[in-house]
Amino acid sequence: MSNAAPAIINIALVGGGDLCVELLRRAAFDYLQEGVSSPILAVADADMRSPGISKAKELGLLTFDDYHHLYDRRYNIHLIIVLSHEKEIFQEILKTRPARIRILSCQVFELFWQLIAQEENKLREQKDAMETVIDGIQDFILVLTPEMQIIDVNKAFLKKMGFAKEELLGQKCHWVFERFSHPCDDGEFLCPLKDVIKNKDVSRRVRMMKGRDGQTRYFEISVYPIWEKDGKISKFIHISRDITERKKEEEEITNRLEQMVAERTRQLKETHEKLLHQDKMASLGKLAASVVHEINNPIAGTLNLILLIKRIMDEGPLQKKDIGQFKSYLELMETETRRTSRIVSNLLSFARQSKMKFQQLDLNQLIEKTLILNANLLKLNGVKVTKELKPDLPAIVGSEDQLQQVFMNMVSNAAEAMEKSGERVLKISTQFEKSSGRILVQIKDTGHGIAKEDFSKLFEPFFTTKTKGKGVGLGLSVAYGIVREHSGSIYVESQSEKGATFSVRLPLDGKTVANQPEGGLHGQNQNLNY
Repeated sequence: MSNAAPAIINIALVGGGDLCVELLRRAAFDYLQEGVSSPILAVADADMRSPGISKAKELGLLTFDDYHHLYDRRYNIHLIIVLSHEKEIFQEILKTRPARIRILSCQVFELFWQLIAQEENKLREQKDAMETVIDGIQDFILVLTPEMQIIDVNKAFLKKMGFAKEELLGQKCHWVFERFSHPCDDGEFLCPLKDVIKNKDVSRRVRMMKGRDGQTRYFEISVYPIWEKDGKISKFIHISRDITERKKEEEEITNRLEQMVAERTRQLKETHEKLLHQDKMASLGKLAASVVHEINNPIAGTLNLILLIKRIMDEGPLQKKDIGQFKSYLELMETETRRTSRIVSNLLSFARQSKMKFQQLDLNQLIEKTLILNANLLKLNGVKVTKELKPDLPAIVGSEDQLQQVFMNMVSNAAEAMEKSGERVLKISTQFEKSSGRILVQIKDTGHGIAKEDFSKLFEPFFTTKTKGKGVGLGLSVAYGIVREHSGSIYVESQSEKGATFSVRLPLDGKTVANQPEGGLHGQNQNLNY
């Protein structure tokens, strides 16, 4: 070979028998594998038709019928190995050889050759055992050169990928795995061999590969480098495991989990809607009881006026003055009827079970409607209402029905909290906060406040401090959920016996505003995010 390194010792063989042929064949193969020239330069035998001479000619070596030619300095022979059992030849060479040429007898060489053969057999047995073990492993094992060529492969890989061993040896790994004519370094696929060289460590990853049948499969790959003494990589051991079935199982599990989550979400949504409805019905029950008197008064007044008109008409022909009276009676009846209609309409609007529908609405008007519905409740509890509703308040996007439910709960809770208070004042204010881009609604009462031990449970479902029969503990929990659905926040500030202030902040577009808290509680020595 033109680029081969020169041999350290040049050897000549004397004797062209079978042992010479075996030695030449082995030397030629071994040194060819190592990429260097064979150190055997010449063969000498009196019989130029001997098998050793023929093999030497085949390999392009020097051949002589007289071993004395080997002494010529031009051939630079360092060692003569005598492969003939004739003692005379060995003795003759021993006497006539130049001092610079060493000699090895046939008996000594055969001893070394037998030892080498024994070690070779051991190595072959070890290799066969190792190949049996490797072929028995179900993981796929390939041996690659630094040039990405496959030089060995186990049976598991051949069977799974549908190749014959002869087809793979010498092929580039990127062609076998990806059908690429170039290395897998185009951004989509990072070559694991290059990853090993870059990080100087084992590379592990999961990749998709295609078999000969075109079927895509998933493999868990580990690439181990084999280092030489000079720090270079001599080989790569590529070990992969088919995890396609595991991937499919994981995908099935993921799909099942997603279905379970979707089903659970649906159930929670239904439960939430039921809680909303239960709370609304509870509020509706309280409202119905409180507005009965409010409705009865105008109805009774209207009825009395109707009876009065009938009695006047029964007493005789109508006079001109009676027409004026009738007109004033009708105006009173119209006023009372409209008042009753307004109360009933608001009550029906609140009671109606409607879906979440976001639209533009005026919070000031919504609060006014809520106060109308709670007018009798507030009157019965002796509560004075003060309002500070900013007239230039911008409209927001939200659900009118559900936001009314929030304020309904807070107003009724405040009225009930002030039942035993000396001063009973409910203050409601609205304002637009330019800094946060939200509308702030504050509902402040002068009730008994919230006890320190109740702060952590205030928004929990079914928690209530009211006496039995006055509440089921859903009001604030439902209010909290509705405000969250509007991307808003609720804060409560309270000190025992000094009342409570509920602050509701709502974004104009119903979307989350950055860096805004979701909700919390503030009380004496309290700072709890909720």
